[in-house]
Amino acid sequence: MLRLFVGLVLPEEIRRPLAELRRAMAGTRWITPDNLHLTLRFIGEVDVGQAADIDDALLGLRENCFDLQIHSVGQFGSSQGPRILWAGIAPCAELVRLAHEIDRLLETQTDIARRAERFRPHITLARLRDAPAGRVAEFLAAEAEFAPPLIRIETVALFSSRLAPDGAGYRLEAEYPLRLTG
Repeated sequence: MLRLFVGLVLPEEIRRPLAELRRAMAGTRWITPDNLHLTLRFIGEVDVGQAADIDDALLGLRENCFDLQIHSVGQFGSSQGPRILWAGIAPCAELVRLAHEIDRLLETQTDIARRAERFRPHITLARLRDAPAGRVAEFLAAEAEFAPPLIRIETVALFSSRLAPDGAGYRLEAEYPLRLTG
């Protein structure tokens, strides 16, 4: 079985400023710079045949390249019980359209059901467990204006992941080029 997701590979010039956000904070497990990505669609565990069907479906992507702006930081969970620190994405119609097209291709060309939850684009920076809420709030306030350079999105990637005690490890399985415009 393979544990798969579709996402965006982040270039080094973006992973570097994201990694520089790291702080020493109890209860925080920071994502390693090489594992920073933006998930477009988590798929989950599939067998080899399903993985081949997913690959075939994603070969049908016909979306255009676009620019993406990472903008600010935030958290999932409550202010008293934060669970995840993330870097946000400025509103981007092309990104939302791409995520919906991936859903459509997977639903119509494989046996994978459409996602149940709303697409909330973000880049996970750290997972938190009993992190001091005050320190998390300080981090969020200090990095509220975080905005690295604009990035050009030219490909979509299929990743596999392996869960381990020290976090997940990701492997690039395939890339799918977006259409060049202009």
